[in-house]
Amino acid sequence: MKTSQKLSAGLVLALGLAASAAPVAAASRQPVVVELFTSQGCSSCPPANANLIELSKHDDVLVLSFAVTYWDYLGWKDSFGKAEFTDRQRIYEPALGQSGPYTPQMVVNGAATVVGNNLAEIESLVESAAPPTTVDVQLLDGRVDIGQGTAPAGGADVWLVSYDPGIVQVPVGRGENSGRTLPHTHVVHTLDHLGQWTGAAGSFNIGKAEAGLRTAVLIQQKNGGKILAAVTE
Repeated sequence: MKTSQKLSAGLVLALGLAASAAPVAAASRQPVVVELFTSQGCSSCPPANANLIELSKHDDVLVLSFAVTYWDYLGWKDSFGKAEFTDRQRIYEPALGQSGPYTPQMVVNGAATVVGNNLAEIESLVESAAPPTTVDVQLLDGRVDIGQGTAPAGGADVWLVSYDPGIVQVPVGRGENSGRTLPHTHVVHTLDHLGQWTGAAGSFNIGKAEAGLRTAVLIQQKNGGKILAAVTE
């Protein structure tokens, strides 16, 4: 997969802090991460978008809506769709034992998948999922601090996500949802690969999110693996 892995300007990796450094506070409870892969051009997706809105009301759940691009040919180009979001979904499929991507798909903590239209099934999966608390991660004024811990062999990916926490109403002019206005929440605007976490404590300078957007950081096993840690504003 070729998900965007270029470092944003000003990002600084400072791994390898000395063991004598001040200890990092004990990891606090982190949210269960639910990723929805959706498209404005998919007639099956509006119920899943509505379910994501319900899930977003839970304080212990971080929901993220990724708009994919492979339904654009049906006549409506998703206004939030990006190739890197489609790539993120596709890299999950082998790890989850699936032959290919589909919408609407929800992925929980990078480790379990479910069709996004059945809210009861989704909530059951979320309730049974252990929150990612393998390592402590803190957002501090334009910087993310990652505590020392046990990383997978070969390290783990550190992802920076910016998303809109509000509900956005999108009128659709063509395609399968022509004439409908679709509500979306926690729409992801950017996904950037900050670098690797190898188990040593360290920091990344991430700057400030654009006005109206929030920041999340995910530490994840490579190749669509389990989310090891998550934090958001």
